[in-house]
Amino acid sequence: MKNEIKVNLDLLLVKRKVSLTELSEEVGVTMANLSILKCGKAKAIRFSTLIAICEALKCQPGDILELSPIE
Repeated sequence: MKNEIKVNLDLLLVKRKVSLTELSEEVGVTMANLSILKCGKAKAIRFSTLIAICEALKCQPGDILELSPIE
């Protein structure tokens, strides 16, 4: 069985009551790049970006990224 990385950024933003715009400003990543990540279309993410997002949302990488089977 093959797996993929599922991005749960949208759920976390709702939980933390943070908009994509606010996150973009706080972490210094463009709205376009955050949207690509949020929609699960990103091919990769820099550790520095992941760290900045985790610090801004007060979470762990596993709260954002999840390994799940490809349906």
